[in-house]
Amino acid sequence: MTTALEIGGGEAVLFWTLGPISVIAALGLLFARKSVHAALCMVATMLIAGVFYIANEAQFVGIIQIVVYSGAVMMLFLFVVMLVGVDAADSLVETIKGQRWATALVSVGLLALLTVTIGKVVWGPSVGLAAVNEQTGNVTGLAHLIFGRYLWLFEVSALLLIVAAVAAMILAHRTRLAAAPNQRTWAARRFREGHHPAGLPAPGVYARHNAVDTPALLPDGTVSDLSVSRVLTARAQVTDPTVYSEAERDIDREIEEGSER
Repeated sequence: MTTALEIGGGEAVLFWTLGPISVIAALGLLFARKSVHAALCMVATMLIAGVFYIANEAQFVGIIQIVVYSGAVMMLFLFVVMLVGVDAADSLVETIKGQRWATALVSVGLLALLTVTIGKVVWGPSVGLAAVNEQTGNVTGLAHLIFGRYLWLFEVSALLLIVAAVAAMILAHRTRLAAAPNQRTWAARRFREGHHPAGLPAPGVYARHNAVDTPALLPDGTVSDLSVSRVLTARAQVTDPTVYSEAERDIDREIEEGSER
């Protein structure tokens, strides 16, 4: 196995440049308090791992690493944003100073690097489709293994996965003996039991905000802990609604001061 000390040239520069970034992103995945930041760190780690695979002439594994894993993580990132709730005005607030300028600088650098790399491509008589297809590549060799030597192994593995998925669905399925309760049934049960006859408070009620991470304010001004998810509470991602109540008091104070003038 080729070690990092045996690598020379551009591959060594690539390794010592992206390696520390990958380690930092992995540590950010472990120690990030917000799930959005953890997902972004995971995406960075997966992308750098894909670049390492491609640099070691494992193009198929590298592309799969970038497309499948990074794409799946980005979908997870979107689901987390949908779960936590981000207001449209929050995207205009720059939480990290200078991040827009740093993003623009990195984008320009990547564009320049891509332009220089593509500009150095030379197509000659010895560098063409015929020369490329003279030898069996990684994708062709992998296809021979999957659909040739280990065809039955992959077929049996796929069959076992399908059987396991169907078995899990059958074991988890419960035959309902009675009709599913409707909204009227749930309301009658709440009144009969005496717990929350009007239903649980929705997030953001009386708080001038409708995000799921903002607890509801009861009519007496106290916070309702039942209006936010226990998951957000365990992650310490609950927004303090006093910010919105203080903003309302500031507006009332300005109206009173304007009327006195």
